Amino acid sequence: MQTGMLFAAGAYTIWGLLPIYLKTMQAIAPIEIMLHRILWSLVFILLLLAARRQWTWIGQTLRRPKVLGGFAISALLLSTNWFLYIWAVNNDRIIDASLGYFINPLVNVLLGFLILRERLRPGQWTAVAMAALGVAWLTWQGGHLPWIGLTLALTFGTYGLLRKTASLGPLEGLSLETMLLFPFAFGYLIYLMTQGHNTFAATSGTTQWLLVAAGPITAIPLLLFAAGARRIPLSVLGLLQYIGPSLQLLLGVWLYHEPFSVARLTGFAIIWGALAVYSLEGLWQAYGPKRSVQTKPN
Repeated sequence: MQTGMLFAAGAYTIWGLLPIYLKTMQAIAPIEIMLHRILWSLVFILLLLAARRQWTWIGQTLRRPKVLGGFAISALLLSTNWFLYIWAVNNDRIIDASLGYFINPLVNVLLGFLILRERLRPGQWTAVAMAALGVAWLTWQGGHLPWIGLTLALTFGTYGLLRKTASLGPLEGLSLETMLLFPFAFGYLIYLMTQGHNTFAATSGTTQWLLVAAGPITAIPLLLFAAGARRIPLSVLGLLQYIGPSLQLLLGVWLYHEPFSVARLTGFAIIWGALAVYSLEGLWQAYGPKRSVQTKPN
């Protein structure tokens, strides 16, 4: 249990501190950072697969077109999420990005209702309604939908839904996704080189290493998350997931001094209230009935 909590907390902490890493490469176009993230993630993952001699699943997967099609969609969603997040961080929109990961659990609940036909409990409906109210408030105050947060939440939520029903494990699934994305990423990098935009060769050695580091920085938290999720209850994992967006919000406000008015704080507070209702309801469902049964007199 303790090891699982450390693994999961480590994954969410890395994701929460990711803006610091991305800000060091602010001079590089977000599309190029994403392309290098795909490239070096694949290199790192192939080294892991080689170390574990974990290759047999590749041949089996290539003979299953439906699996390939499903992972092609999830790869597209993942790359869209990566690009938008990188763009948001490097355009001083970290707070907007953090909103997406705050509301992501509630988006997951709503997708489960709409796609998987899961029944929602009254507490879950209350949380979803409160989150919708918070988004409506932010829309009214800002004059437009908080599109960055909503797009990040929808892409990652739908990605998670596809991975939930996928037949491959975390490492194999990420491997296949990066393999499917690699030809497009590598091809576009070659195109940029032919147009005289070889940023990797023109930049400093430090920045080159930072781009290469995108491989382990992408893969390690995903593996930590997978290891942690196997060891702890979903209710505990659900609480730990707020570490990431909380750190992102603190970085945006205190380190990078992004504007955070009282009106925006009010919208976030409504959404935090929704998350509190969602989390407490989940804890009650996980532990309340059991405790009632255990303490019931004979």
